[in-house]
Amino acid sequence: MRSVTAKMVSLGLCISMLAGCGAKTESPAASSASNKAETKDEKVELTFYFPIAVGGPLTATIEGMAQEFTKQNPNITVKPVYTGSYADTAVKTQAGVQGKTPPDVAVLQSTELFSLLDMNAILPLDEFIAKEDGDKYLSDFYPAFLANSQTGGKTYSIPFQRSTIVLYYNKDLFKAAGLDPNKPPQTWDEMKEYAKKLTKDGKWGLEIPVTGFAYWMFQTFALQNGKNIMTEDGKKVMFNTPENVEGLQYWVDLAKKEKAMPEGVTEWGTVPSDFLEGKTAMMYHTTGNLSNVKKNAKFDFGVSFLPKQKSFGSPTGGGNFYIFKDIDKKKQEAAWKFVKFMTESERAAQWSIDTGYVAVRKSAYETERMKKYAAEFPAAVVARDQLQYAAAELSTHNNGKVMKALSDQVQAALTGTTTPADALKKAQEEADKALAPFNK
Repeated sequence: MRSVTAKMVSLGLCISMLAGCGAKTESPAASSASNKAETKDEKVELTFYFPIAVGGPLTATIEGMAQEFTKQNPNITVKPVYTGSYADTAVKTQAGVQGKTPPDVAVLQSTELFSLLDMNAILPLDEFIAKEDGDKYLSDFYPAFLANSQTGGKTYSIPFQRSTIVLYYNKDLFKAAGLDPNKPPQTWDEMKEYAKKLTKDGKWGLEIPVTGFAYWMFQTFALQNGKNIMTEDGKKVMFNTPENVEGLQYWVDLAKKEKAMPEGVTEWGTVPSDFLEGKTAMMYHTTGNLSNVKKNAKFDFGVSFLPKQKSFGSPTGGGNFYIFKDIDKKKQEAAWKFVKFMTESERAAQWSIDTGYVAVRKSAYETERMKKYAAEFPAAVVARDQLQYAAAELSTHNNGKVMKALSDQVQAALTGTTTPADALKKAQEEADKALAPFNK
């Protein structure tokens, strides 16, 4: 985590049958029987890996979408395989690629791009896209989401369950602390001030999750205080800068100095639970949790852009569709048909409504269902609107080692075992070492 036409597979079958008829002198009855046999034999089964990284019953939602696709395309059966977290899905996919048994299509983090390219695992999608009007087709996807899909002039994935990080806040707790419930913090200074006022009666002012996504949360502070932390070609990172040290110091100080959020490492899954239970007044989290919060919050809540320093900013997040190289061409074509189905405007709109993820296509927001939903629930478009300030999520060659280098050091700073300056210095050194083979 982001072309063959929608009728390519069936059309291809028709063409091949017609060609067969022209090549042989068969009776109409024999030809008809032959055609029926061919059609029957052309069934395709796709193995589809998908992760779940947010709360709520999304497994059932995905499986329902796959069933609807098969209903509309009887010759293509999609077998959805829930593969756990994004990390679990990446491990299982890598094992499949190495064992010559990859999935046919998978939703993986958009940041897996360079890792999958280094494994020679994925198919460039440009030929398929060209048959869908090329640039016209791609231009309907938000540029911030495509940033993690493209490199070297090619497109390797289609955005699907995509997000930005947003600020959720409890309006009831704002009122109780004497804060305007319709004015969330806009700047780092306001965030610090609000978080301190909201920390009382055993409740925290703010929680920011760390486990699994420390690098992602750190990236928010980097973007708000300057620039992104890697180059577009995935060969260099810029972790150790004065602006990034300042950002990490601000994050550390919210807990250690201001006592406005828990010290140490906060669990990814615990933060939304704490928010829903009223244990924290504000949280940083993916917009992919929006529908879960909407359904389960027993209080009035708001959603806003993340507070800014020099500017607003959030990395994008989430997963894209990838199609794999080491599979039959008919499966590749069927997989593309499935990817197109899953990301059609109406379906992207409904997926956003069901989950809270940002609908990846601009046209999804012009559908009647999305217009109606956004009018009733304005929080649904906050993450979409924040895309103008969003940038690509951290993605490099040797991505696992680079992400780990940064995440480990961010956690070390948050737990107080090192300073932000030393943490980012070490993270930079480790990442440079991991990327050295790609800079020869």
